[in-house]
Amino acid sequence: MSTPFTFLGTDYIHLIVGNAKQAAHFYQTQFGFELKAYSGLETGNRETANYMLQQNKIRILLTTPYMADSPLHEHLRLHGDGVKDVAFWTDNAQAAWEYVTRRGAVSVQEPTVLEDDHGKVIIASIQTYGDTIHSFVQRDKYNGPFLPGYEARSSQLNVSPVGLNFVDHFVGNQPENQMTKIAEWYEHVFGWERFWTVDDKDISTDYTALRSIVMTNDNKRIKMPINRPAAGLRKSQIQEFVEYYSGPGVQHIAMDTDDIIATVDKLTANGVEFLEVPQTYYEVLRDRVGDIDEDVADLARLGILVDRDEFGYLLQLFTKPVQDRPTLFYEIIQRKGAEGFGKGNFKALFESIEREQARRGNL
Repeated sequence: MSTPFTFLGTDYIHLIVGNAKQAAHFYQTQFGFELKAYSGLETGNRETANYMLQQNKIRILLTTPYMADSPLHEHLRLHGDGVKDVAFWTDNAQAAWEYVTRRGAVSVQEPTVLEDDHGKVIIASIQTYGDTIHSFVQRDKYNGPFLPGYEARSSQLNVSPVGLNFVDHFVGNQPENQMTKIAEWYEHVFGWERFWTVDDKDISTDYTALRSIVMTNDNKRIKMPINRPAAGLRKSQIQEFVEYYSGPGVQHIAMDTDDIIATVDKLTANGVEFLEVPQTYYEVLRDRVGDIDEDVADLARLGILVDRDEFGYLLQLFTKPVQDRPTLFYEIIQRKGAEGFGKGNFKALFESIEREQARRGNL
């Protein structure tokens, strides 16, 4: 479907957190993000502390409210640290907002011009599933560090990037019977299309079954799997997320790398915790996926998963949740032609997550 605007990619991921200063330290020391911009008391912002961290094209914005009566505390009460906004970079924020609101999207912020000495940014926002929103960010006339109102800041830590490039995709978990409704909403409101699907007939364990529809925009710059739980013997990891997040939300964010072995080596050395994969997975790896460039011993050492489709193969690995609630986590992914999402790995992934659920007493 032709639109009067173009989404150029993910502009930033906005998290509401309990302590943005400490969260910024975590993302710098463990994931190699560098502090680039700040807004808070020192810049005249009396409402929130905001730290924007960046690695190549990935921006993470961390926000904490100052005052006890801030409405952001309700987000923290319900969800803990979690994603509030997946913001899209666009060439025309006004047109994007008008297009989706005409088709039924609920506006959160009408197109607004923000200006400072570095130029101007146009930003607008709409509601999506749960308490999550999408902002549309037009920054073609801006050369500042992030957004007007932010000042440039540099990491005081000795930060070493780990080779993360851009957001490959982000995943939204939904309660039972909501997945198709949400997918149809993106089809109708955004004009997106279904790119890839999987259901419990494709893969399941005794405890977990998954149904997923991947939505994408016309130029494939944005990919968003929408998951829902399917019936199993006990609580699935998707249902666990929905219960601890108090509803639908962003379950994980996948970040691209050109060298997953080097990236995961650095992340592991930094203290990032990954899901454990049994060594038996690698005994039949080449039989399942064929020839690959990587040394299987290195993949087994790090627990990296591999899957192949008709276009090539991909390598992926998932962190454990990055906060105490078993909600948000991250995926590290390297694509060597593959366009899928690792369907052949789902069984191994689910079993890894289920081992962690059992340790938490939530299986």
